[in-house]
Amino acid sequence: MIKKTLSKLALLLGIFLMFGIILFPGMRGMIGGLLDIILKPLLGGLPVHMIIFVLAAVTGLYASLIQKYTMDWELMKRVQERMKNLQAEFRQAQLSNNASKIKKLQEQQADMMGDQMEMMKQQFKPMLYISIISIPIFFWAYLEIGRNPTATMVFPFWGPQKLTNTLFGPFQYWLFWYFLCSIPISQMTRKALNIGGM
Repeated sequence: MIKKTLSKLALLLGIFLMFGIILFPGMRGMIGGLLDIILKPLLGGLPVHMIIFVLAAVTGLYASLIQKYTMDWELMKRVQERMKNLQAEFRQAQLSNNASKIKKLQEQQADMMGDQMEMMKQQFKPMLYISIISIPIFFWAYLEIGRNPTATMVFPFWGPQKLTNTLFGPFQYWLFWYFLCSIPISQMTRKALNIGGM
């Protein structure tokens, strides 16, 4: 009972953070400022690019752990395997122009809609849990980068770049570096925890 209540509260907090930052832009600075109390003493002495690396590592680790313990990986594998087999059969039926087989497979596809909806639900839930930690981290990193507008890094092919400069659109170099760090760490963690790929 308590576990269910805590889970619902966490999901509501995740939804509030995801949509609240859009509806109430002033929340961004407030959230970043609150996290500053915790992270500044821990990471304040590091260069900006190393701070981003540490935050990306933390994000990759907890995101993988949350996914491992909130998703039914057996269901995911089962549904993916069933969909793959169904697509192969469907392709074969189309090539052989077998109308009755195509009709039968289309009925099976309709039956699978429930499984696909469950799969989507399984993927959405951890995203909300992850946002509880990642959204505040993002806003703190944004504030920290803003305090160091001259911070630069050498990127392959682009040379030295200010981390606050935009790579394309609103996508800044620090954000690119963040994702560049978090992806391999996340993949290694997933492999170590034996989490299936999507």
